[in-house]
Amino acid sequence: MNSMISSPVRSTSVFPKNPVWKTILRRGVSTKELDAAKGDRERVVILGSGWAGFVLSRQLDKKRFQPVVVSPRPYFVFTPLLASTAVGTLEFRTTLESVRTRRAGVDFFQGWADDVNFDKKKVQIEDATVRRPLQLSGKAFHAASLEAADHAQRSKKRGQVFHLNYDKLVIAVGCYSQTFGIPGVKENAFFLKDVVDARKIRKRILECFETAALPTTSDKVRDQLLNFAIVGGGPTGVEFAAELFDLCHQDLRKIYPTLTPHIKITIYDVAPKILPMFDSSLAEYALNLFRRDGIQIKTEHHIQELRPGLPGSSNPNGDGGCFTLNTKEEGEIGVGMCVWSTGLMMNPFIQNALDDVHTYPTASAHLSNELSAPSAHKWSLKRHPKSGGLLVDDHFRVKLVPRSGSHLTAPEDSTLPEATMQDVFALGDVAVLEKAQLPATAQVANQEAKWLGKKLNKGEIQGQGEGFTFKNLGVMTYLGNMKAIMQAEGGTEVKGRMAWLIWRGAYLTQTVSWRNKLLIPFYWSINWIFGRDISRF
Repeated sequence: MNSMISSPVRSTSVFPKNPVWKTILRRGVSTKELDAAKGDRERVVILGSGWAGFVLSRQLDKKRFQPVVVSPRPYFVFTPLLASTAVGTLEFRTTLESVRTRRAGVDFFQGWADDVNFDKKKVQIEDATVRRPLQLSGKAFHAASLEAADHAQRSKKRGQVFHLNYDKLVIAVGCYSQTFGIPGVKENAFFLKDVVDARKIRKRILECFETAALPTTSDKVRDQLLNFAIVGGGPTGVEFAAELFDLCHQDLRKIYPTLTPHIKITIYDVAPKILPMFDSSLAEYALNLFRRDGIQIKTEHHIQELRPGLPGSSNPNGDGGCFTLNTKEEGEIGVGMCVWSTGLMMNPFIQNALDDVHTYPTASAHLSNELSAPSAHKWSLKRHPKSGGLLVDDHFRVKLVPRSGSHLTAPEDSTLPEATMQDVFALGDVAVLEKAQLPATAQVANQEAKWLGKKLNKGEIQGQGEGFTFKNLGVMTYLGNMKAIMQAEGGTEVKGRMAWLIWRGAYLTQTVSWRNKLLIPFYWSINWIFGRDISRF
């Protein structure tokens, strides 16, 4: 393969075989060294460092493939434990795994994929190392989430652009939080998609309590400062509400005893019930447990706006950082914080950057029906009509269809020609299997990445063999006070303390590195003995 730089590819024999040079090559300090280290291996460029991208990069056989991860985030986040880090049950580092490690054998570029030329097998990348979205010129940069902060800064100044060749491309960029275009949500809500989001939530919770404890704070403002709203009745929203309840009633009530009567936690959802993925008996158990704990559940509520300041206030800066949550059913409500967890929105890279297939990839695309001169036609990626996700076959290969009308509409006529790219795959939240649409969960992305990695290692990806089959390992949700619910395949149901033990054990075993397998139970023990760390930084 030609180097992405105009100079010819150098042989790996140019570099001395010593640990220093091996370290330099592994870090991928330039594309020349990356090309030199490639040898006769195939380069697999993986876009994204989430569940699918990170797991696949570790799964690939390094003797056959050269994995190169491209992501603006140089780490993987173990998302099931993010809610625990947001309240201090665990430290932030316990959910992180660096893409770069000494033994991973994975190269990495910190950047955004801006465009893909499927014909030339080349990805255009904008570097993301110069932007510091959370700290600008020594002043805190306020944004609702890491995504919002980085996009805001990115719009001001673009990074340098370079190109990277690939033999195989895996698109696993993940999705963003869905805000449904509701005014003020993107700017003022707190999300829970990244460790940076968890840090912001933790800081805001403690900020609310410190402000409420001041003698200058009125009882009216105090009630609204300690009114915490969670929008979304799925597992993420429910688990965060449970973790927040534990923090408030196990630790903060001992430090702020006079503030306990003012604490209020409310879950809002537009659906008629919370936790719809569980059987009715388990969902009812969770509902009754929350009612006993004083957590309010308000279903069939529609959020219309979220803005800074308290209802009727003319000076938002003097309201302790509170917000006004406007609902269709109850009107305006003052809250100290609103955590938003209502589903996923397609990544802009999928929506915009991959909108156009510049040139039909003749060498790698296989047509389902005969078509004369396919390169003379304009093509687009085949997408799901509702979500806009990339439709893939049971081997996760991305498909092309002739461009006509809306590029978000999958063709209904089965005789319409379509092409399957043999070297481009999509995994995780952005991929939609044609035969069966799976939920956008970490469990699904993890299984997809492991399956694709094994198939690539065996060389069985060109449509041979049996396609991917999802094995449902069950769903679990923590409900607070050492109680949980679990629903396994076959209808097995577990609830209460036993489900909580299974919940903790399952996530501990799924943790990637031995470092975190040791740190997580260590912090669980430390916080059980001494209480959660409530330092605000």
